[in-house]
Parts: sequence; structure tokens; C-alpha cells
Amino acid sequence: MQEKLRSYVLPAAILFGLLLHKWCALISFLAPYLVFVILLLNFVAVDLRKLHFTKMQWCILAFQVVVSIAAYYLVISTIHNPLLAQGILIGILCPVACSVVVIACMLGADRPTVTAYTVIGNLAIAVVAPLYFTIAGVHPELPMLSSFWLIFKKIAPTIGLPFFVALLLQVGWPSAHNFLARYNGVTFYIWAFLLFVTLGQTIDFIFLHGAGNEWNIVWLAVASMVVCAIQFGTGKWIGHRFGDSMAGGQMLGQKNTAMGIWMANTFLTPLTSVFLACYSVWQNLFNSWQIWRHDHQKLTSAPSSAAQSSLSGR
Repeated sequence: MQEKLRSYVLPAAILFGLLLHKWCALISFLAPYLVFVILLLNFVAVDLRKLHFTKMQWCILAFQVVVSIAAYYLVISTIHNPLLAQGILIGILCPVACSVVVIACMLGADRPTVTAYTVIGNLAIAVVAPLYFTIAGVHPELPMLSSFWLIFKKIAPTIGLPFFVALLLQVGWPSAHNFLARYNGVTFYIWAFLLFVTLGQTIDFIFLHGAGNEWNIVWLAVASMVVCAIQFGTGKWIGHRFGDSMAGGQMLGQKNTAMGIWMANTFLTPLTSVFLACYSVWQNLFNSWQIWRHDHQKLTSAPSSAAQSSLSGR
């Protein structure tokens, strides 16, 4: 029953985020704490001392770093639309979602590979983003070092601290580590609530500041759908070359939209956060379909396996 229901959790989070956006804006301060819990429960599920970085992860990271700035200059030079260019820049550069381990592993990806990328992906973007925001941002007078420190201060507590807490628990307090590891499955539902909060917060921003920018919002929404499809497709292609297409697709396609929205509001034209809000809808609708398809295949293959076992036992 749980496998049938979980494919509907994400669409429900999106729907209620739209309906209760004002309430979401009031409780948005909970987001970093929810991210911390998600990461901690995911990190305790693997042996962090054995994490290693692979060629696939470096290829995914290279795509984000190179294609994001290349796409920005392409849109600026051809369409001459700085708002759209900024949206595409942040949509590709946006770091991997903290919850990527939940979905990727649910769909059969290798947990250590995906877990390692949640660390390297977020911290690497924290280094690259200040340079790009100096080029494309609305505050070019802000020193690069100040930009770096602002972003790093936001990422480090949510990404770095749970990693080191989980590592210390594994080494110094195994009983507490094993206790937390038993609750790893809860992360999916915490993530659904986090999605509900962050998406609702962005929708509230659109209601407050979107008047007169309807066409820009439409273009950002369409562009986010195209970029989402390209990134999931390219990630799966890269992953296939290294034997794990599901991990590749999720690591490149599934974005930390809450972090991206904050970066867009801080360093770019705030309306570009609409790109990330719409991207959140597309990526989670796609993830919902993937979960439904995965669970449906499991349910349909189970009777076949049982029948074959029955025949072989006769």
C-alpha cells in the first residue's frame, strides 16, 4: 500500500503549496532544519569513510560549471533577454538537491555515488557561483570574496555539518548511528514537506511581485521545462556511459531549488526565482512519474516471479 501511495506524495505537496502559499511563507524558516535532518538520515545510511569521487561525478559537475555560463552568454548575445539568461544560468548552476539520495536510491541508483555528490556538488558550486554572479548579477559592486562568504555560510551548516555529525557518530557512537539509520525511510516524507514549504514560499513571492511581469513568468516557466528535460536526459546519458543512468540523471537533473531561489533573490534579479519554482514543479512531476513507473514494474513483476517459482517447485 505504501508503494502505491508514495508516487502521489509529490503532486500533493505541489498542490497544497499552491493553495497554502501564505502559510508556507510564514514557516519558511524551517527549511534549513528540514534539510539538515534529511541529510543526516541519509548520511548515516552509508559508510562515509568509504566515499569516493568518480569520473561520472566530475563529468556532471563539469556540465553544470561550463554549460551554465555558456548558455548565459548565448541567450544574452542572441535573444538579448538578461532575465531569461539569468534564469537559465541559475537553473543549470543550481546545486544538486539535498534530497537526491532519497529519490535516486528509491529508483535503484548507487547510494555512495549519489551521497558523495551531494557533498562535492554543493560545495563546488559554492566556490564557482560567486564568480558567475559577479559577471551576471545585479550587484557587480559586491566583492567576490563577500559573495563567496555569503553563499558558503548558507551551504556549510546544511551540507557540511550533518556530514561531520554522521561521520562522528559512525566512529564514536555506533549505537546512536544505528538507531538513526533505522529511520532512513522517513526522509522521503520530510522532503515532501520541505517541497511544500519552499514551493509555497516562491508562489507567495509571485503573487506579491508578479503583476506586470506575466510574459516574463511564462517565458521563465517554458525555459525551465526545457532545461529540466535537457539536464535529466544528459545526466542519464552520462550515467549510462558509467553504468548508472539513474544516478547520473538525478545528480544532474534534481536541483536544490530552495538554495537556488535564495541565490537568485540575493545576487540576481529576484524574478528569476520563478525559473527555479517552475523547475521544482517539472522535476518533481517527472520524479513522481519515475516513482510510479518503478513501483508499477515491481508490482507487475512480483506475480510473474511467484508464478515461475511455483512452476519450478512442481
